[in-house]
Amino acid sequence: MIIPVRCMTCGKQVGGLWDNYKQRVEAGESPAKVMDDLGLERYCCRALFLTHRDNLKKVSRFRV
Repeated sequence: MIIPVRCMTCGKQVGGLWDNYKQRVEAGESPAKVMDDLGLERYCCRALFLTHRDNLKKVSRFRV
């Protein structure tokens, strides 16, 4: 639902990069270029960003 704070494979901190990545990709930049600029060079970190789906708005409708 929410991007993990650290990469599950290598342990690099990636949670703080998600908002910047999302804004730049929505503005029309290439995802590969944005990830290079943010310092995401490992395959595991890139896969985490490319496969992440933000479902927080859908889940937040329900009460616990």
